[in-house]
Amino acid sequence: MSMFCCDRNNTCVALSVVASLVIGIVTAFLQLTAAITVTPAFLWVVLGVAIVYLAVILLAVALSRGTCAARCLCPILTALLAGILGSALLSVVLLAITFPATSVFGAIVVGALLLFFSLIVTATACLVRCLAACSD
Repeated sequence: MSMFCCDRNNTCVALSVVASLVIGIVTAFLQLTAAITVTPAFLWVVLGVAIVYLAVILLAVALSRGTCAARCLCPILTALLAGILGSALLSVVLLAITFPATSVFGAIVVGALLLFFSLIVTATACLVRCLAACSD
């Protein structure tokens, strides 16, 4: 990461982590009370989004050395990679194992899945905001 010039503050990333935590906790509670269920189609979509994001981020990092985009990617890259890898892993776990609707462990896993997926979305919003403010 030394090739990146990290001169942006991390307030947007911190806000995205907090928002993702809230979404994950609310989702876990709703799953525990059986108010929502997670379908296999949704899990496949989450897995596909995570894989596409991973490919795009790898390409963006390779092409952005020394540019304004590199300064935007630096603080946001950790949050994006955590969201991508967590979403991919947990969607594969949920596709492989079925949990009862009111299972505590199932609710925790579904809440964690939505936490990581919302982290992808909110960190992407931070990235877009940073790129829009770029002056280079």
